Amino acid sequence: MAISKHSNASSFFFILMDLPGLETSHCWTAIPICLIYVLSVLGNITIMHIVKSVPSLHTPMYLFLSMLSMADLGLSASTLPSMVAVFLLGQRMIGAVACFMQLFFIHTFSVIESAVLLAMAFDRCVAIREPLRYATILTTRRIGAIGLAVVIRSAALHLPLPVLLGRLTFQPVSALSHSYCVHPDVLRLSCSSTLVNSGFGLFVMLSTLGMDAVLILLSYVLILKTVLSIASNAERLKAFNTCISHICAVLLFYTPLVSLSMIHRFGKKKLPAQVYMFLSYLHFLMPPMLNPIVYSVKTKEIRVRILKMLHPKKH
Repeated sequence: MAISKHSNASSFFFILMDLPGLETSHCWTAIPICLIYVLSVLGNITIMHIVKSVPSLHTPMYLFLSMLSMADLGLSASTLPSMVAVFLLGQRMIGAVACFMQLFFIHTFSVIESAVLLAMAFDRCVAIREPLRYATILTTRRIGAIGLAVVIRSAALHLPLPVLLGRLTFQPVSALSHSYCVHPDVLRLSCSSTLVNSGFGLFVMLSTLGMDAVLILLSYVLILKTVLSIASNAERLKAFNTCISHICAVLLFYTPLVSLSMIHRFGKKKLPAQVYMFLSYLHFLMPPMLNPIVYSVKTKEIRVRILKMLHPKKH
């Protein structure tokens, strides 16, 4: 196929990929995909509604939880258009401009979620290490400033991605590896040098997801050190219990991401493409669906409010 010599993003297209082996079963693959999106939207909107409508929940922990739900909704909305096009409509062609916009929003909301998880780790660290100063350290104004900084950092770092991709040359039609656009997948299809793009992408990943993961780990080292210094076993258990939901959210987000990175670096040629695609779906689709479930099950205040909504007469 001839190579396009134009950097104009309107001159080339990408082909979105179905699930390998299930290309002819759109109706069956669409059912679980749609169910995941419905559960993600309902769960996160419910969490946000409960936190907003209950004044007693206007505390740092629940305000950060609302931010996490917003990030999850944004991540779901970013992947939804192309997933619907592929699995419901059978439309696999996507223009370069739409593809670049989608990858910008996917990576931006992914980094926003990572930063919110870091903020939640900081919240738990302050609550356990400085309980008497907790309310004065994490004021509503500071929480708002943290949220604004998270959004600005994520958006500013990813704005150059579509611009740098638009300077590259691609074949008129190129096949992606997923049913949505992500930066490494698009970058590998370029017919020109990707040194600048690869370097910038690595810098963004290390300065966001990489740094966030290290700081989250450091926060839990400090939390563990403080908890182990508590004499009472009951108090230790109580302190650890306040972190369980957040630990689950961190594992849901970072486990597929780390696995993807390891496979991409060391085992991509040895493992089938289905494994790589499955982990990618886990990373982008599962946290928005499972985070509200985890917090509903493990957080008494959220669980009680949901039960009241479902059975108002009993409560």
